[in-house]
Amino acid sequence: MSIADDVFAIFDRRGSGAYFGEHVSMTEHALQAAYFARQESAPAVLVLAALLHDIGHLVEDVPDDLADWSVDARHEEIGARWLARRFRAEVSEPVRLHVPAKRYLCATDPNYVAMLSQASVVTLKLQGGPMGPGESLQFETQRFYREAIQVRRCDDQGKVAGLKTPGLAEYRGLIEQFALRE
Repeated sequence: MSIADDVFAIFDRRGSGAYFGEHVSMTEHALQAAYFARQESAPAVLVLAALLHDIGHLVEDVPDDLADWSVDARHEEIGARWLARRFRAEVSEPVRLHVPAKRYLCATDPNYVAMLSQASVVTLKLQGGPMGPGESLQFETQRFYREAIQVRRCDDQGKVAGLKTPGLAEYRGLIEQFALRE
């Protein structure tokens, strides 16, 4: 089985579920994030990172209802570990940093918090809230922090009910292109 087949099987198994408090499924959210990355002419590797940014929600069980969350699921770390075994750091690291990127943007962009969805506001609290000044400076030292911010912004856009996007099959070549060779 190829890496693309593995990814598609994961989305097939778990991706049809609602995306925690949003009006799209997990698969729709992933496809929309990738779509918006392409719309912004992001490099192909970031389109793939945008597509797979929430894979951690799909490879590990978390409560389906956001109201049942009492702690952060740390999906970015789970997903990044899963991805790091299969893809280059250019894919896994922006995924690992996309939640810290939300916290960073909340601390550094005065308009950012207002554009978050209600579900993102709820998870922000679980994720530690906006970064403090020291955390923000530390975040800026991360090699892939700029890429994580791009993925984060695509993540935030990818919550549009009814938006038509290309399907997962559209990304098979991209998945295979950036997969680690054994």
